[in-house]
Amino acid sequence: MFLGRLLTILVCSTLSLLTPAAAQGNFPNNEDLRHFRWINDPLPSPDGHQVLYRIADATADGGRTHLWVTDVETNKPRQITFNPAGIKLDGYRGETAGNWMPDGSAVLFLAKRGEHTQLFRLPLQGGEAQPFELKTDPLVKQLPDAIQTSKAAEKAEEKPAEKSEPQPIDVSGYEVSSDGKWIALWAEDPASAAEKKQKDDKADASWVDHEVHGRRLFFLNPQDGKLTATTVPADVETVAWSSDSSQLLALSEGPNQASDLGPAEKAYLVQVSSPEKFTELKELPATVGDPAWSHDGRTIYFHAKSEVDAPPGYSDLYEFTLQSKAIKNLSGDWKGTVERDAPIPIVTGGVFQPVAMGVRTSAMLVGAKGTAEPMQFQTPLAGYFGTNAKQTAWVYTGAGSTQPPKLYYTTDLKQPARAVDIPSLTPANARSVESKPVRWQSEQFTIEGLLYLPPQSEGKKVPLIVDVHGGPTGAWQDGYDPLVSFFVGQGWAVLRPNVRGSTNYGAAFAAANKNDLGGGDYRDLMAGVDYVIKNFPIDPDRLGLYGYSYGGEMAGFVEGKTNRFKAIVSGAPVIDQFSEYGTEDGSWYDRWFFGKPWEHVEDAWKQSPLAGAGHASTPFLLLQGEADKTDPLGQSQEMYRALRQMGVPVDLVTYPREGHGPLSRGIGGYPVSEPWHGFDARKRIVEFFQKAFENKPTGGPKAGN
Repeated sequence: MFLGRLLTILVCSTLSLLTPAAAQGNFPNNEDLRHFRWINDPLPSPDGHQVLYRIADATADGGRTHLWVTDVETNKPRQITFNPAGIKLDGYRGETAGNWMPDGSAVLFLAKRGEHTQLFRLPLQGGEAQPFELKTDPLVKQLPDAIQTSKAAEKAEEKPAEKSEPQPIDVSGYEVSSDGKWIALWAEDPASAAEKKQKDDKADASWVDHEVHGRRLFFLNPQDGKLTATTVPADVETVAWSSDSSQLLALSEGPNQASDLGPAEKAYLVQVSSPEKFTELKELPATVGDPAWSHDGRTIYFHAKSEVDAPPGYSDLYEFTLQSKAIKNLSGDWKGTVERDAPIPIVTGGVFQPVAMGVRTSAMLVGAKGTAEPMQFQTPLAGYFGTNAKQTAWVYTGAGSTQPPKLYYTTDLKQPARAVDIPSLTPANARSVESKPVRWQSEQFTIEGLLYLPPQSEGKKVPLIVDVHGGPTGAWQDGYDPLVSFFVGQGWAVLRPNVRGSTNYGAAFAAANKNDLGGGDYRDLMAGVDYVIKNFPIDPDRLGLYGYSYGGEMAGFVEGKTNRFKAIVSGAPVIDQFSEYGTEDGSWYDRWFFGKPWEHVEDAWKQSPLAGAGHASTPFLLLQGEADKTDPLGQSQEMYRALRQMGVPVDLVTYPREGHGPLSRGIGGYPVSEPWHGFDARKRIVEFFQKAFENKPTGGPKAGN
């Protein structure tokens, strides 16, 4: 369930439209949201004296990511990777997956600076980054089973088996052993010469779920560049090295969408001395993820589906003892949610695990005896934790509603960290407002949300935008958000509710909307609207709703259940559970909520926003990426046709090349590669709400709402 010349005109007209409202409080305008940068993946150097991190350029500058380093003594940041001279920037997305060589002599990273994504090594004593020239023998498969001419078939029979030369590989990911002698990397099987010719000749029929190629695991010797293939089955997703560098654990989900039939992850042990062999750890569950070895090599920590019934992706933290094969749940009684950041084993025993609790993110420190201690940090959000092998340095990013992300450094996790200088992430017009945590009762649940009030609310009632998060197993957190500042700059209040089904409040809360999408969670949302109207200066006749992904789906439910909102904006929604189920990228997540729709017809239809289209009346705007495989284009098209035929004011705007996540991030003001789509969407959202708020009220709520 989860934007040439015309655009230049749009920029000028929109700035004239939006700047006055933004100027009232120096809040960011639409163009400003194309100029935010972001920080990810900090990692201290082996000696703890420097921090490596990745900065994403602003959307206006291409949205590419580059590596930076800050020396913690001089506190001076410097960029170490750049756009290469002479490269075609259209297909180049910058450098990712930065990591240190264990001796601190070089930094590794991935980049696509030509036809293939390669692993690069950048020496820190000077010199240019150089790629490892990695090639492997293609896995030769038969020519297509589909129609061939009789002459072509005869020639194929006469020819001996194809022998193809080694071909370059595209690296998907890598991990360095702690001694630096080996780099484990996983990469897609390269196409053979015959397969390349078939593609050039357009003999390129695709037999769905019969692909023999996959993502394979290799060992790379960084000294001589020798690449050794392992026999671990495809498709490898990640690995974890043992602390003595003698072996690793590899996770593979299986090829040909095996996970669509149900959890399909498998774990394999591979010895460096015998790469042609592997041992499957059958004791680990099919939902295993994010593995990490204890420093004594006796235990593997990992994430897997929670023990109690909860949506797919809602995980607990487990430990697996290699000798006894016993598995122990370390987080079953925690009140929050285990974050997807991998656990970090502690040198002295135990494990460090990032967690989310309500609207804050933090971490738990689990001792060697299993006792869990909550960690304290200076900011509401703390994440992207990293440490060096000796754990003499720790880094993380921290943020709050009025504080853009900062990089923090400490030598002791239990001591306050200090901010380390990084390049500026925000444009000049970057004012934000402090969030107000709010709570209200909805049936048996206490619901939490974040409310943002504009300066205008001190003297009069203001419009309210209800912003619904995706998932539904997502959650709003108390961090820095450009889109909120942009909305507040229009003079609007913003409410972000964490209704039932959200994460961060325990497994039972996350599972509370099972087979009830658009039911109890909708009532939670409306109870929150009533609460803020009663307790804050909110104009009940100027309510708007915006949501993306499941938020867009909730927008569809709201459309068919109430006319209290003056306008509704839906981004990349699910509209029809039947057609969505058959065309989305994977169905396991949806199946947990209501089962196979043909076996639960009434349930699936009840939880389809399309079912309420006959009761719709509120002006509705749909924003949709054309390349979205999570919630495909057809969903928005179905809603557009239904509302149009019902006589409801409705618009559908589609964005070429956009997938599910990138369009959402672009609208939100985060760095993306598409320069104008987010700008265009925000322009349309503002104009849509402004037009609706200028109209007179249409009456009270429908009965029961």
